[in-house]
Amino acid sequence: MKAFDIITEADARGLEIGGSVTLKTGGHITPLAADTLRARRVTVHQGVAEASLDGLAPVAAIRSLAIGSDHSGVALKGLLRDYLRQKGLSVLDVGTDGPDPVDYPDIAAQAARLVARREVDAAIVIDGAGLGSAIAANKIDGVRAAMCNDKTLARYAREHNGANVLTLGATLISTDEAKAIVDTWLATPMGEARYIRRLVKVRALEKTQ
Repeated sequence: MKAFDIITEADARGLEIGGSVTLKTGGHITPLAADTLRARRVTVHQGVAEASLDGLAPVAAIRSLAIGSDHSGVALKGLLRDYLRQKGLSVLDVGTDGPDPVDYPDIAAQAARLVARREVDAAIVIDGAGLGSAIAANKIDGVRAAMCNDKTLARYAREHNGANVLTLGATLISTDEAKAIVDTWLATPMGEARYIRRLVKVRALEKTQ
């Protein structure tokens, strides 16, 4: 996405209705351009340099993961942990390991923070349905978590939405289905610029109330 030093009336009229534009730090919008941008419902991202797309796309070749679960996903977590290690991946198990109840937000946040801090390339979090962990993980700035219960959703989550955290519902899928979902998710990169550019808007939402 091009970042403008100045946006003129001509520039504004050339932008897609309902689209977005990036204005560099210290950049300027002419008065007529401002009116046109409002009329065309164009969102202006302020103070974002051209390098703003750097780091938005998830790691394409995932080599390290965190994996965690609440008590309902312990068995599936252990199976996937061993399966991924056998494939040569570095897998950090963040718990839990027993039947005693634990709160899914704690596990999801722990795994998500490792991704946000780039201590691992991605994470997998498991609970009963996968929904709660996705909601919790998405509260961490820089994390895009998606609950997937089939291979199609896993592919879309990565290719279109740049998901760097996958959540699974242990009560909804079999172990073979879980392996297939994880394999698809890991193997799908996010390469198209149009998808990556849309993550600028997602990131902007993280900064608003």
